[in-house]
Amino acid sequence: MEQEELSGLFEFMDSLLDDPTWAQMYPQPCSDTPWPGLQCEVGQQTPQTFHVTKIHIGPDVIKPPCKSSANLSLSLLNLPYLKTLSLFNCFTSSPLSLSPSLFGPFSLLEHLSLQSNPSLSGEIPQTLAEIKSLRVLTLSQNNLQGEIPKNTFGGLVHLEQLDLSSNNLIGSIPEEIGFLKSLKILDLSWNGLNGQIPSSLGQLQLLQKIDLRSNKLQGLVPPNLGKLSRLVLLDLSHNLLTGPISEALSGLGQLEYFMIQENPINSEIPRFLESLNRLVVLSFSGCGLRGKLSNTLSSLKNLTALSLDNNVLNGTIPPNLGTLANLDQLNLSHNQFSGELKFSEEFIVRLGKRLDVRGNSGVCLNQEAYKDKKDISTYLEIAPCLGTSAINNNSGTWSKEHNPGDCNSLTPFWDHDRKSSSTLVRLEDHQKLGLLFFVVGFINLFLSL
Repeated sequence: MEQEELSGLFEFMDSLLDDPTWAQMYPQPCSDTPWPGLQCEVGQQTPQTFHVTKIHIGPDVIKPPCKSSANLSLSLLNLPYLKTLSLFNCFTSSPLSLSPSLFGPFSLLEHLSLQSNPSLSGEIPQTLAEIKSLRVLTLSQNNLQGEIPKNTFGGLVHLEQLDLSSNNLIGSIPEEIGFLKSLKILDLSWNGLNGQIPSSLGQLQLLQKIDLRSNKLQGLVPPNLGKLSRLVLLDLSHNLLTGPISEALSGLGQLEYFMIQENPINSEIPRFLESLNRLVVLSFSGCGLRGKLSNTLSSLKNLTALSLDNNVLNGTIPPNLGTLANLDQLNLSHNQFSGELKFSEEFIVRLGKRLDVRGNSGVCLNQEAYKDKKDISTYLEIAPCLGTSAINNNSGTWSKEHNPGDCNSLTPFWDHDRKSSSTLVRLEDHQKLGLLFFVVGFINLFLSL
């Protein structure tokens, strides 16, 4: 390795790691004394020379740890062949901001990830726009502030993953993000972003994941999103979006995860949902949905979780929902449903407390149709229908046999507080609900290192 590059590496690692002897322990880090967080490649010069191409500090490389006064030294500029820089949970004590002069000169950098650094604050530098080779940019779970720079990302035509989630960003989402033609993953969740979702996102034909949850976004869901034929995950939950939702979203033929709960949609259930036959998770909880729940959702044969609770839906609960063989969680609680609940005994037994129909005062159960389950009406917390009676038996009751637990724990896995976890999306029920595409974020990040 050239002496200037080696000296720059030693100085940069000294600014990060809590080990003043690192340079003495790894004097030839590309050959004789390798370090697990470092990778090198042989250059094309003659004679052949090693160059540092990757620096990684994360859960798999924890020794030595970052020191409390860790910072990003400008000696990084002496590593011009660097392709990957990923630092996890490194800046935790001393306040640090991203210097505008730190990244511009890197012509080869493809992967920049600064994640889970609570003392990393300040604004996103516009000089990131000069790193034209970037494919992955992850600045998630830090303490970054200010607006997303409008002239920063539009020119990054090779960018495949943009993750700015879990910061304190404000302002609107720049229309220029719609110029990122290679983008596959967009995660801006858990910020304070406002304004409307830019319709330019509909131009990103390679997008597979959009996560904008937990912001302050307003207005309608852009109909142009219906052009995203490869989209697998769309999470718009916990915003201020209104309805109705355009039928143009019927073009989302690959969509598997659609979460839009806790938005004032205030319309009927969109009819296009029945055409999204790949849906696995669908959540419209707390959206002010009104009208009747038709039988059409029973055509979604891949559905494992359906949440329509805390709306004003009325009419009867379609019994055909009980024919969905893969359905493992159904929450219809706190609506205005009425009439007899006609789910099969097998369906009720299979879901247990993951079936929630509480808070619908007009719904009743014909206890006589479930003779083998003596207290099923009490278990589901709904009244028996007129002309029937709830049968109680002190021995062998259904609730005792199934030990159902606390029904208040029915909060969907995708709706837990993400800031309590270091992953991008909390997945506690992997087998039941499938591999959520962006457990990704975090896993994709390591695969691309």
